[in-house]
Amino acid sequence: MITAVLVGAFGVAGALLRFAVDSWFAHHPGGHPHWPWATLTVNVTGSFIIGAALGWTGQLGLGAEWQAGLSAGLAGGLTTFSSWTTATVRLVSETRYRAAALNLAANLVAGLAAAALGLAATAL
Repeated sequence: MITAVLVGAFGVAGALLRFAVDSWFAHHPGGHPHWPWATLTVNVTGSFIIGAALGWTGQLGLGAEWQAGLSAGLAGGLTTFSSWTTATVRLVSETRYRAAALNLAANLVAGLAAAALGLAATAL
């Protein structure tokens, strides 16, 4: 029961954080308003959270319910596979093939690096 409560509570927090990031980028598009910066930001951040949660919950002696709350809840509510793939399809439909490939690579490479960094940060 506690696992479900933690996943739900952290999931709400992750979803609200995701909404905040989307809103911020919508009002501060920078130099490339048609690049999915918000999606890349939340996916990389979520990857870091999952990596760090894996290390921190073990180091702090927290149970599996906290691992689930932080990973499935917070990171799950924050990150978005569907927005990533939809943004990539949109870039392809606009014949922006280089941008689409860069979007795929950036999310994969930066996400993997962030997860590793999150895990490594807990080993310090």
